[in-house]
Amino acid sequence: MSEQAWWSNQDFWRKCAIFVTAFMFVVLILLTFHSLAAISGGTDRVPAYSVINHRIDYRFDEARNMKVPVIGEEAPLFGKVLSEDEARELVDLGKLTVQAKNCMNCHTLLGNGAYYAPDLTKAWLDPGWGNEQARELLMTMFLKDPMTNARTYGTNRRMPDLDITDEEVRGIIAFLKWMSAVDTNGFPQGFEPLPQGGS
Repeated sequence: MSEQAWWSNQDFWRKCAIFVTAFMFVVLILLTFHSLAAISGGTDRVPAYSVINHRIDYRFDEARNMKVPVIGEEAPLFGKVLSEDEARELVDLGKLTVQAKNCMNCHTLLGNGAYYAPDLTKAWLDPGWGNEQARELLMTMFLKDPMTNARTYGTNRRMPDLDITDEEVRGIIAFLKWMSAVDTNGFPQGFEPLPQGGS
């Protein structure tokens, strides 16, 4: 009976599998912490929640060869400057409302979700709102009564009435404004924003 080669030994491969699994588990933990740090509010790509107190534009960056968010002068949401904690609370309410109302059953956020309705990543900057001065009012009216204020653009698709409260409406709009300030590496491609500040 010949002796088995070391590389064909079952015990060797079992130890290799345990080592690789343990090593990859450590890598996964490190990557998770890195990702959480990169996507937290107040980082290079994800602004602090108080960004909703400022004008947000979307301009072409020659160095990166893509459009990126540009944070401008003070332009508080609903005319009230919020502290970082107040802004975070309002944006969090908007995020939770978007999740609770299953908005991603029809819409996409950052390209994830369904493609029945428009992507909401840069909805705050959508030129369909007409102009910067009317945007908050039009968004509020639409979210409160989407059937009456529908803009179907010939598709005849209408958002159902989701029975959203006034505070939830403010939260959703704050969330959408904050989302528009997130640097998404040029996504969505070819997006043309609503002119800002008379530009």
